[in-house]
Amino acid sequence: MASNAPYVPPSPFDYDHAAAHERHHWSWLVPLVVIANVAMFVVVMFYNNCPRSGGDCVGRGFLRRFSFQPLKENPLLGPTAATLQKYGALDWYKVVHGNQAWRLESCTWLHAGLIHLLANMISLIFIGVRLEQQFGFWKVGLVYLVSGFGGSVLSVLFIRKGVSVGASGALFGLLGAILSDLITNWSIYTNRFAAMLNLIIIAAINLALGILPHVDNFAHIGGFATGFLLGFVLLIQPQFGWLEQPFGAKTKSKYKAYQIILLFAALILLAAGFAVGLVMVFRGENGNDHCGWCHYLTCVPTSSWKCDN
Repeated sequence: MASNAPYVPPSPFDYDHAAAHERHHWSWLVPLVVIANVAMFVVVMFYNNCPRSGGDCVGRGFLRRFSFQPLKENPLLGPTAATLQKYGALDWYKVVHGNQAWRLESCTWLHAGLIHLLANMISLIFIGVRLEQQFGFWKVGLVYLVSGFGGSVLSVLFIRKGVSVGASGALFGLLGAILSDLITNWSIYTNRFAAMLNLIIIAAINLALGILPHVDNFAHIGGFATGFLLGFVLLIQPQFGWLEQPFGAKTKSKYKAYQIILLFAALILLAAGFAVGLVMVFRGENGNDHCGWCHYLTCVPTSSWKCDN
């Protein structure tokens, strides 16, 4: 059962006056997504009903049917892998041979345990609220959903054993979108180099955590790449000084040439990536056959652990 590694949320950027005028949205979607994830976890735990199996359930005395599986079975304080699979966990065989493509998205609303859920939801609040306040609910929501889907596509292309759950692919997508926002809207930010360095360090650390066993780093990488490209398309903002021009006398173009180039390049790469990835997935191809070293991206064997991907 693969889950996603929690990560440290990035610090908010500093904006100049031009960007500040645009940041006026009320954040309601991100809290709603958090509530939905928590509600889904409660439903899954209700169905899981650990005491029914007669095992040594964690918290059985006061949680009753909501108690967690034994720690030796699930150290993240959650349900069984079978329960997660029933409710929509990512499973290569069921996606490809069971005609259950919906699992590519449903798995992003499930979590392996309470620890997994808390780590992801805290990260979502820190990252998502700031983005939604600046860009609005539909752009952030689209980045979140499509990035989660993109992470699942890459995951199922390379991982065929076990099941995978978690919102971290979508969260890494938001992180990638922040990076592309910084790049394409370079002129409206202050403290740009420090912000970019901060993002790169955070992304590098958390992708590095993905080489630990039982962590689906392909979902992280796929989500980050999808969100990064979507950011160039959805988060583009007018260049510095455009808003301050007198009405009816705007001499500056709304967007710089490089912003338009990045937008179309990102659209082409997104379309090509999803087309190739989905065709390979539903043809039953194994990504590892085309990339002999890619399995090291999600787990590096050491003397302390083995990899079984």
